Amino acid sequence: MDFAARITRKPLPLDRNRAESLRELFVSLPRPVQELIEGVAGTSPYLAGLLEREAEWLPGALRHEDVVARETAGFEDLDAAGLAAALRRAKQRVALFAALADLGGVWSLEQVTGALSDLADRAVDLALRVHVAHEIRRGKLPETQADAGGIFALAMGKGGAGELNYSSDIDLIVIYDDAAYADDDQHEARAALIRATRKMAATLSDVNEHGYVFRTDLRLRPDASVTPVCISASAALAYYEAEGRTWERAAFIKARAAAGDIAAGERFLQELRPFVWRKHLDFAAIQDAHDMRLRIRDHKGLGGRLEVPGHNIKLGRGGIREIEFFTQTRQLIAGGRDPDLRRRDTVGGLAALAAKGWIPEDVARELTEHYREHREIEHRIQMVNDAQTHSLPKDREGLAVIAAMMGESDVDAWSARLKSRLARVHELTESFFAPGDSRERPELSQDAQAIIARWAGYPAIRSNRAREIFNRVEPELLSRMARSGHMDEALVRFDSFLAGLPAGVQLFSLFDANPQLIELIVDICGTAPGLANYLARHSAVLDAVLGGSFFAPWPGAQALREELAGALQGALTAPDGGYERALDAARRWAHEWHFRIGVHHLRGLIDADEAGIQYADLADACLAAMMPVTAADFARRHGAPPGRGAVVLGMGSLGARQLHASSDLDLIVIYDADGADSSDGPRPLAPRPYYSRLTQAMITAISAPTAEGRLYEVDMRLRPSGRQGPVATSVQSFENYQMHEAWTWEHLALTRARVVAMAGEKATGLAEQVEALRLSVLRERGQDPRVMPDLAAMRERIFAAKSASGAWETKIGPGRLQDIDLIAQSCALRAGDPARGTIAQLRAGRRSGILAGEAADRLSSVHRFLWRLHASGRLLTEKAMNFDEIGRGGQEFLLRECDCADPGELTSSLKEATDHAADRIADELRGVTGSEG
Repeated sequence: MDFAARITRKPLPLDRNRAESLRELFVSLPRPVQELIEGVAGTSPYLAGLLEREAEWLPGALRHEDVVARETAGFEDLDAAGLAAALRRAKQRVALFAALADLGGVWSLEQVTGALSDLADRAVDLALRVHVAHEIRRGKLPETQADAGGIFALAMGKGGAGELNYSSDIDLIVIYDDAAYADDDQHEARAALIRATRKMAATLSDVNEHGYVFRTDLRLRPDASVTPVCISASAALAYYEAEGRTWERAAFIKARAAAGDIAAGERFLQELRPFVWRKHLDFAAIQDAHDMRLRIRDHKGLGGRLEVPGHNIKLGRGGIREIEFFTQTRQLIAGGRDPDLRRRDTVGGLAALAAKGWIPEDVARELTEHYREHREIEHRIQMVNDAQTHSLPKDREGLAVIAAMMGESDVDAWSARLKSRLARVHELTESFFAPGDSRERPELSQDAQAIIARWAGYPAIRSNRAREIFNRVEPELLSRMARSGHMDEALVRFDSFLAGLPAGVQLFSLFDANPQLIELIVDICGTAPGLANYLARHSAVLDAVLGGSFFAPWPGAQALREELAGALQGALTAPDGGYERALDAARRWAHEWHFRIGVHHLRGLIDADEAGIQYADLADACLAAMMPVTAADFARRHGAPPGRGAVVLGMGSLGARQLHASSDLDLIVIYDADGADSSDGPRPLAPRPYYSRLTQAMITAISAPTAEGRLYEVDMRLRPSGRQGPVATSVQSFENYQMHEAWTWEHLALTRARVVAMAGEKATGLAEQVEALRLSVLRERGQDPRVMPDLAAMRERIFAAKSASGAWETKIGPGRLQDIDLIAQSCALRAGDPARGTIAQLRAGRRSGILAGEAADRLSSVHRFLWRLHASGRLLTEKAMNFDEIGRGGQEFLLRECDCADPGELTSSLKEATDHAADRIADELRGVTGSEG
């Protein structure tokens, strides 16, 4: 490397005295290097100090470019104390070399940020390993074959993208592979790895006489306020699957396994990919990013007039963050469908978006140019005094230093150019987050014109005000339909939607103010006519769409229950309220949330797995909030529940927390009279008729149609003795039945049982008893040698009684969902494991050795694929799905959900998956005979 020959620019030495004093230390170097050193020393007190301390080292170092590798060679052999000191010396040398290469134009921006990022990776890896090794030597960390004890650090933000700035923090998420440790070792391993992580952070960030290496921030981990600094991979995955937010998705665009067990880190990121990259246009990402930008501006006080002095080059108007948000948001929107867009670095992301037509090439080039210059200015701000700041100096003298570092002597001209760049960046990026109106109609066919001509007579557009607003949004509406690729279908279904609207001013006003919502309606009409018809029929649901929280993160079952409980209480206590009003209120509330889940699934904001959980959360909330209201109404006539009360068990898909858009609810009611002879009320009842009639009242409250429709269809056939048994069962009878009379299929069903609602002040204790009883039954009855023979016989009868309904059947038949569910339930039963969901039950089978690991993994993969196809199809139609009949929009939705390029691939994937699963299950049952009973 001829460093001197590659110098293309030099800072202007403002402090001549400092420059002259340092030049004498480097008289042996070529004249271009001496001039560069003079300029650096004359503008940066921090770099001048490094030059003085490293005067002997620098001449030799300039002959080689691999500064990070050379300066950290052999560090693996150091102990923790020695490593801490050595890394601090290495950081200073790399910082000096990078600054000279940057300021002299020897390195590109990517080389500068890449070297700083490489040093961070190397430092984190060394620090993690030295402290993990210490825990192993102390006997505090169990032995494992995993690299670095299975711990890994994910570099986030600029570190993950290889874009660290000159004085960056490093943002890390530290995780360990809990699969590397036996169950009995989990607690000890977790404690040791948490200690190692804390010590790693201290090794890097503590300031001593040698300075520091990197300020280390571990707060991007899941739920950082309550979780330890190092968490297990399974816990992290569970968090992101259930609670991950849009900003966390955006953060993981740049995430990279940077240190420790890299292979484990890459596996983790691969499993997390569906959370980050959605298969459909992510509507919420645009508004979320815009809101985040505004919150940052408000919090930092960065709004207002654009002026260069004191401007924050990172977070201020037209700054680095606006370019990053612009890039990352478009990546989030489209990257789920196109892996080529999943670039970690900003410059690469802009280039990929331009190559795929998501942004104009000239915009990508211009933003890239501005981004490079912004980053160089950021580095120079930080180089002056090694300060972690992104704000330009507030005074002219300070600005002159930054301009001089960039070789500029005219600070006014330099400031004017920068101000122009900032304004241009803001103009380019703001137009994306707040797009202008489209006023031109696309070309329309005669059929389309005929449809549009009749709109003026629809109730929603009859008023002058409605017509005025609709005329403003109609061109954008039609343009987006045209861009959808299937305008005729979308137009016909939108026409049906529009015809059913009783009024339109409010909705059209929202379209006018929020053009993104037009795309939502177009998407619904073009893809899922069921949702469009639902929206038109139930105008009350529009309140939810119009509400500001429609695209907010999922609140969870508890928050839903509290919200519904409040709505029910309001309906009960209103002047014209009462129990019937409460039933209507529950239906209105549930319909809005049910519609919201469907829209989020359709738009790709959630996938089928998330939708399954959210539908289950909604059902849980409805049952949990409705049961006490129904019980209280019943108690007015017959007194409070006698004994310890009753619990409602959710069975089947509800118990497993995996519902789809048209699921019914499988329920069992169990009560405990606890010696009571009767209830105490105006019309007392003995326990058995009391709880039977209370159960009937509950079923009516949930399933009976009112003016607002119904909540759910309810199926009670899983109760003891099925249709012939009482609708409510005493806990004593339930225990006796399960232990001595129940068939194997009932024990299989019990693996999914879950308490979802209670009635009575003492019902919590009953719920705990029922769960303990459930586990006791599984552990005792699961050892019965008849389990697998009964399962084989039951499987044969199911297939004989009901064959697959067509080529697109996902539920019934060999190797399909029901078949995999049964083998998974048998795993939980035989293992006596509490797991309820199919995937968790297959894992239980794997852990216990009942099911081979490869078989469990393959069946899990097939189940996920089939569930995505099944749940997505049920969103589109309640009939047996026929791919050829669901329309182009629905077909595209299914292909995206199933990650297939075309119908042929989906067809072959479905056949291959079910054939493979059927073979695996047949292998498990081969040689097994017997009968159910």
